[in-house]
Amino acid sequence: MTINKIQILISPELNGLRIDSAVQKLLPEYSRGKIQSLIKSGYITIDGQTILPKKKVIVGDNLIIEIQEEEECKQFKPENIDIDIIYEDKDIFIVNKKPGMVVHPAAGNWDGTLLNAILFHYPDNEVLPRGGIVHRLDKDTSGLMVVARNEKAQLNLIKQLQNRAVKREYRAIVWGQIWSNGVVDQPIGRHPTNRVRMAVNNIHGKDSVTHYEVLERFGHHTYLRCNLETGRTHQIRVHMNYIKSPIVGDPVYGMKKIIPLKELSDVLKKEVFNFPRQALHAISLGLIHPSSNKSMKWDITLPDDIKKLLDIIRAEPNNSLKLSKKDNDNFAGEIIYTKNIEDN
Repeated sequence: MTINKIQILISPELNGLRIDSAVQKLLPEYSRGKIQSLIKSGYITIDGQTILPKKKVIVGDNLIIEIQEEEECKQFKPENIDIDIIYEDKDIFIVNKKPGMVVHPAAGNWDGTLLNAILFHYPDNEVLPRGGIVHRLDKDTSGLMVVARNEKAQLNLIKQLQNRAVKREYRAIVWGQIWSNGVVDQPIGRHPTNRVRMAVNNIHGKDSVTHYEVLERFGHHTYLRCNLETGRTHQIRVHMNYIKSPIVGDPVYGMKKIIPLKELSDVLKKEVFNFPRQALHAISLGLIHPSSNKSMKWDITLPDDIKKLLDIIRAEPNNSLKLSKKDNDNFAGEIIYTKNIEDN
């Protein structure tokens, strides 16, 4: 059963790519294997003709992509789950995802997800691939996501993500004292031996760039602003692990062996070891509106759990140095929604 048919004219930036590679750039949520399977089954065609995955596309090729419904997808049902919508119009809506919510149903999480909630609150999104979702946050990462409300907006947002036009800013509390701002430019792919993890992978990884800026430095932690150029799975978590400053509370990339147990107060030790998730929050989102072409930006504050953790870290004697306070710099568009970011 086909759940959506997409027609796309190949643009110059995709010229010369293999069709499986081009389609993956257009639909990054799908694996290369899934796309190749669709091509071989005749569900992706060029000018109405079936092709092989190695076929190279040229500017002006007319792609028809028929997304087929998986057996599991038939289980996707609307659920009356509260979600925090901070902005909406006829093309998009912006959701402040709470921690602990899975974005998209998958093995072990077939219900209770953001997609289930979207299908309840926006029934028309049922006809869109992934219910209009164009990017994801990890289950235990909180913060801002954009969701499309129609096919045109969804394709536009996917292209913006590919062209790095969507600006995503995060806050993170990490282990260790970071002494200067920096950039991690290291490819990310599957861990070579543990397939449930991602890792810096110089052989099979995809280009991944994370900028980080020190906001406050403490005795054993640093509070960072992180900006993404790319959007790889677990990107900030993997890159912070790579520079030996893993995110507090990260159950996968936490590197507990680096924690200086004897140097932490009992209060701080209790809070950081009992913190139930990675201390990572998507605090700001900027994009070009798919219809108006205007720059738009949304800012929110930190969630209560990260605020509390920061307050406890700041209370440690002689260990706080606030270094930066320049939110919303270099933004010429319209800030649509703001909660005071620095009252945390």
